Amino acid sequence: MRSWLAAADRDSPWPELHAVVAGIGVSGFAAADALLQLGAQVTVLDERDGDSERERGNILEILGATVRLGTGATQSIPGEPGLVVTSPGWRPDAPLLTEATGRNIPVWGEVELAWRCRPQERPAPWLAVTGTNGKTTTVRMLAEMLRASGLRVAAVGNVGDPIVSAVMDPEPHDVIAVELSSFQLHWTRSMVARSAAVLNVAPDHLDWHGSYEAYSADKARIYHGVEVACVYNAADAGTEQMVRNADVTEGARAIGFTRGVPGVGMVGVVDGVLVDRAFITERQTAAAELGELTDINPAAPHNIDNALAAAALARSLGVPALSVRDGLRAFVPDPHRITPVATESGVSWVDDSKATNTHAAAASLAAYPRVVWIAGGLAKGADFDDLVLSARERLRAAVLIGADRQLIAEALARHAPQIPVVAVEQTDNEAMDKVVAVAAELAEPGDTVLLAPACASMDMFANYGARGDAFAAAVRRRYGRAR
Repeated sequence: MRSWLAAADRDSPWPELHAVVAGIGVSGFAAADALLQLGAQVTVLDERDGDSERERGNILEILGATVRLGTGATQSIPGEPGLVVTSPGWRPDAPLLTEATGRNIPVWGEVELAWRCRPQERPAPWLAVTGTNGKTTTVRMLAEMLRASGLRVAAVGNVGDPIVSAVMDPEPHDVIAVELSSFQLHWTRSMVARSAAVLNVAPDHLDWHGSYEAYSADKARIYHGVEVACVYNAADAGTEQMVRNADVTEGARAIGFTRGVPGVGMVGVVDGVLVDRAFITERQTAAAELGELTDINPAAPHNIDNALAAAALARSLGVPALSVRDGLRAFVPDPHRITPVATESGVSWVDDSKATNTHAAAASLAAYPRVVWIAGGLAKGADFDDLVLSARERLRAAVLIGADRQLIAEALARHAPQIPVVAVEQTDNEAMDKVVAVAAELAEPGDTVLLAPACASMDMFANYGARGDAFAAAVRRRYGRAR
């Protein structure tokens, strides 16, 4: 290992370094590009060899990288590199990463590389967000609040551009709003956020992390070294414990958010008004008003949490209360997040295909009093008993799809045997038409037909967006609505 690498920054002697980049997706491409800009020798490896991989590979080769694509390309580390940079989705037990560990070659993620690449003069502070669910929405709300206060902001990570691209941008940002997954945090060691939030923690990606404890520990990394505020969910004891265990910069504060009346040092809700009792001036002896519940789109319970967390992060940077409100009003939700599709004969149809785990599905189901639930897909090692127990009073019926639909059917049989359950075995292009037809037969006026699968989509669809699009298109076909 290069002696300088442990404390590397943008001004380090990168031309001395040979770095291997694992993966040529969006993150890997950006990491390789940044390393080339710094002058490093770069080799990029990926088992995939499709059109997009070749296109990115051609660009990187023009810039000076060595690119190896196709079967077997990642089975071993070429040469004697001083660093391996991994893409977020790569499991720690991948042969290439296992070899790196065995050879004492440091392994960084793109987030670690981005942190090391920050400008040395007045680097933009990072406001970081993680959680099992709600990360993208929270970061996008936060970005709108920051923009409303006149700041130049980059919303990066899973939510937008790669983090390293924003850091290397020749036009500097005032602040960077960062969405961080557990995969990204696993490979992150040096990052010190100005403020950070953990929205919630529930079992997810256990097939990747190996255990819930390991998953939680990776999430908790976000609080390491925080300078101003560790924002946590007062209704989620796990997030508060993470703050208690965190090694932070002296003077950093724990700031809770709650849908109830907030205590001192918290943000919350009073009579439909979002209030801040944490970042108030001497003139504001009680609280600062940050907006109203009606400013949140949509004002589902879990989205109120997202708005409060974003507000706390923005306020920790000194954003005025009025800018918080204006940012909330400017925010437009991404597709497939409790998105209304249609209302026909008193029945509402809602697409929440982004609810790809049980925690997200529980939050979605809690937003509606009477639900015909469409669920199923790839369970990722999840258990559905707690989800069904929490939602059974709201469930009117269930329509199940996908590879692991039987797991949900069994949980429903154990805990909600009174509701009708229909399993749709089709997996072809017409499967969603069948799903919608069955749901329409089961639904009554006042019901919401809710696609909240609690599972990943790749058994039947390219991604959760394609699943949501298929659902919406099937609803429109049934009711003769052109897009």
